[in-house]
Amino acid sequence: MSGSALRLALEIDGDGAHPVAWRRAAHSPDHLLSPRRVARVAADAENAGFTLLTLEDGALPPGTGPDVVGRIGAVERAAFIAASTSVVGIAPVVPLTYAEPFHVSSQLASLDHISIGRAGWVVSEETRPEAASVWGRPLVDGAVVRARESRDGVEVVRALWDSWEDDAVIRSVATSRYLDRDRLHYVDFTGDAYTVKGPAIVPRPPQGQLVVLGHPARVPAGQLDIALVEGRDLAAVTAGTPLAFAEIEVALDTAHATAEERVADLERHAPWPDRGRLRHIGSAAGLALLLGELRGVVDGVRLHPLVLDEDLPELSRLVLPQLFERRHALRPLPAATLRTHLGLDRPANRYAAAAVQEEAR
Repeated sequence: MSGSALRLALEIDGDGAHPVAWRRAAHSPDHLLSPRRVARVAADAENAGFTLLTLEDGALPPGTGPDVVGRIGAVERAAFIAASTSVVGIAPVVPLTYAEPFHVSSQLASLDHISIGRAGWVVSEETRPEAASVWGRPLVDGAVVRARESRDGVEVVRALWDSWEDDAVIRSVATSRYLDRDRLHYVDFTGDAYTVKGPAIVPRPPQGQLVVLGHPARVPAGQLDIALVEGRDLAAVTAGTPLAFAEIEVALDTAHATAEERVADLERHAPWPDRGRLRHIGSAAGLALLLGELRGVVDGVRLHPLVLDEDLPELSRLVLPQLFERRHALRPLPAATLRTHLGLDRPANRYAAAAVQEEAR
């Protein structure tokens, strides 16, 4: 780790990280999925200076698990946010346990085009057996098999993003040529569970490759741009990943209640599950101090607020301004891609690079 300024990500699914965060939300339950609320939360986070917003997702409907939440698909919400923001990056969670990598590739490439290069992807798994019936696929049982599906899926998606070279689209009305077929490529992937031939049906994304985030325990670190680091020992950051972001759950003091009082109020109804992440319950100044100390340990953080409507204003008013003033964190700049904000290069197209090497021989 270089000790440089942190990049800041924020999870904005639902009403917050606590299973019953809705009990302290500033809106009525029927407004949770309204376009106005989704746009407001995204705008508030963008104005605060967050580099990236993430959106949790899953195939199972509300009520089938311990954390009851209503949601619209993460990719669909990300596309809506992309149209209503201009600077912040947007990374939906898309599980690969049952999804077709070809379709995932198309959805995410389209999101990068819509956002003009501000899209990312949080790779995840479907762990509950009921998800298999939702997809109409046989059960994928066991961590090893799920990890294999994620590994193969990421490999296919990344290859499909490269299956169109950057200049494959011609759009020549005079010659009636719109594609250079020599610059479209078959990926010809054969894995343990499926084969994919390609090429993609969507041109190469503006970023070349979207920013891929995930947990190294579930996705090989070499396939990731950002490793999401859980646990309380942040010294052991997985090697082979360009960037590492710490997962931190946050409950802050407000003008109306302390962080401990807010947590206790929600704990009367349901426990706040221990997901093995760092957790800060206390003052905004304390959180700013913690984040400053994390420079040099990780490259960024992803914050999971207890209740978005209560914690996001405190983050915007008291935490992020301190970090920017002390140069402990970077604010994203207009007219730049998410890869640029994160200090990541735009990757060369693998097929174009291979052709150049072949010609050199």
